[in-house]
Amino acid sequence: MVRFENVGMRFGPGPEVLRDVTFALEAGSFTFLTGPSGAGKTTLLKLMYLAEPPSRGLIDLFGRDLATTKRSQFPALRRRIGVVFQDFRLLDHLSAFENVALPLRLSGIRKIDYTHDVEELLSWVGLGDRLHAKPQTLSGGEQQRVAIARAVVARPDLLIADEPTGNVDPDMGERLIRLFSELNRMGTTVLIATHDRTVVERIKSREMRLVDGRLVELRMTRT
Repeated sequence: MVRFENVGMRFGPGPEVLRDVTFALEAGSFTFLTGPSGAGKTTLLKLMYLAEPPSRGLIDLFGRDLATTKRSQFPALRRRIGVVFQDFRLLDHLSAFENVALPLRLSGIRKIDYTHDVEELLSWVGLGDRLHAKPQTLSGGEQQRVAIARAVVARPDLLIADEPTGNVDPDMGERLIRLFSELNRMGTTVLIATHDRTVVERIKSREMRLVDGRLVELRMTRT
């Protein structure tokens, strides 16, 4: 599903922010990416969802070596990935419903066929009464939940989430982790970057730990 081999990443002439990172995510796996602030977690995620090319090393995504894949094929690869960004990246002119429905619209699905699913998902994340609200009228935690709903609505092959529970209370955080777990049980490969140890210890999964740009630990979390 995803394979990194000796991946390094630097921005400009500065030092590498990722150094010799090697790992593989098997299809259908659930993995946490942990480490202190500045360890390189967000940079690693950017490489995985094709926002940046690596400075060196090999990245294989869905069986394709990205170094030899044509840029014109990247949009099709990106459509197989759901991403929860730290800064949400909601479209201000669209309602919560429209933001969540966007991946389905872009896939050519008719509104009559996705309306129920979008409304049900927004209800699941506690926003069933905010379907028509614009992002600027929502709190940070509410925007976070809209962004998560948008990332999972199309049941992507790969879900990447950067601190997805950072702006919600513990009860909602637990509910969101259950949502990710359910998506994983349906076959989606899940990678969650987080500082929250309570989230990591909540379910049995694999943990990858980054420190100073290096992958220093790979282990299973407790049940």
